[in-house]
Amino acid sequence: MRQFDAIVIGAGQAGPSLAGKLTQNGLRTALIERHKLGGTCVNVGCIPTKTLVASARIAQLARRAADFGVETGDVKVDMARVKTRMNKVRGDSSQGLSTWIDNMNGLEFIRGHARFIGERRIDVDGEILEAEKVFINVGARARVPDIPGLGDIPYMTNSTILELDVLPEHLVILGGSYIGLEFAQIYRRFGSKVTVVETSNRLIPREDSDVSAAVLEILEGEGIQFELGTECVKFEKRDSTIRITTSRDGAPNTISGSHLLLAVGRKPNTDSLGLDQAGIAVNERGLIDVDEQLRTSADQVWALGEVNGRGSFTHTAYNDFEIVAANLFSQQPRSVADRTDCYALFVDPPLGRVGLTEASARAAGYSVGVGKLKMSQVGRAREFGETQGFMKVVVDADTDKILGAAILGLSGDEAIHCIIDAMNADLPYTSLRQSMHIHPTVAELIPSVFGDIDFR
Repeated sequence: MRQFDAIVIGAGQAGPSLAGKLTQNGLRTALIERHKLGGTCVNVGCIPTKTLVASARIAQLARRAADFGVETGDVKVDMARVKTRMNKVRGDSSQGLSTWIDNMNGLEFIRGHARFIGERRIDVDGEILEAEKVFINVGARARVPDIPGLGDIPYMTNSTILELDVLPEHLVILGGSYIGLEFAQIYRRFGSKVTVVETSNRLIPREDSDVSAAVLEILEGEGIQFELGTECVKFEKRDSTIRITTSRDGAPNTISGSHLLLAVGRKPNTDSLGLDQAGIAVNERGLIDVDEQLRTSADQVWALGEVNGRGSFTHTAYNDFEIVAANLFSQQPRSVADRTDCYALFVDPPLGRVGLTEASARAAGYSVGVGKLKMSQVGRAREFGETQGFMKVVVDADTDKILGAAILGLSGDEAIHCIIDAMNADLPYTSLRQSMHIHPTVAELIPSVFGDIDFR
């Protein structure tokens, strides 16, 4: 048995940063990883997918060049070169992370599969490790639904679709939420026919209905086809075609495509960790139960990142690291309850989101005021010829507190940070209403949208 002061299981977004903090504070640390450094974000998530988003945006802008007085020829997408560029970007990120870990004093990096065999006791492919503190950062993977025939056909997940170096003739996507919509627009802009099948009656159902409707309008305008309120009943392989039997309101239908992408949720990587051997509780979805400081039910064991169900994003995983590190090594305790929930949908134009939606604020019993402004009123959007979408803010009529916001439009994923920072500072909405922003930018209209709140 080998003894360490700390063991970190998983080298995703939180793991290496935490290992660095532990070693800086003199703890002899083991970092265990069974697959690739960087986890989802570096390898199959943010970095490669946003690289594809960038390539798809260039293709779309080239098609629109004449709108700006620029003459171009036919737009052609070379998928092999697109993939090469993507691999270069994610490879550089992975190499940088590897170099950092290799040069981390006091750290031992161990390649292998970790499994608990007792209280803070871990088996890594036959080698037994033990530590005073253990941190779990093992992430999640794509969920594969149990639908007849699915196991008999070739399908892709958000991970395996990145290996494509050819253009699908007709890409069918199961799931009309964040991952599915990003890939739908990417491949439509590359030139594929794309159909999205969603069980809900609207896209991204966690958002307000006006946001869902606007995203649908944008994507339908680019030629993406949607089958909403539709269940997949059966899959079949017919020569080179994937045949999908669907049902909407009891009426059967058939969709045929060349490729199938599953984007119907995520499953935590906890099923082979032996958590029960260490007294670590999980919920019915396999997510590890944690308190507000990310401690599990087992003493001196923490869970960070997507595996704890407190956030499914790279930025929430990194914030988990910051919370754990602050509670271990500083005199200023931090909590998950202190952070402001925020995220983005990286379709083009993007959706930046923070806090509550209008619907969730009303459901929570708030007396709500709403401000809304079309992106067509934003000078920067008109100058760039990208006037789709709107800004929307939600405030508490009783306290002037900002409850949430959505910016769907040009630079919405950046402009939303003005509101995120104000919410983090617990400023009233009137402080933003009175601020002066730079012209011409997207953010300059944020004071305007807060200046026209409807409290009805």
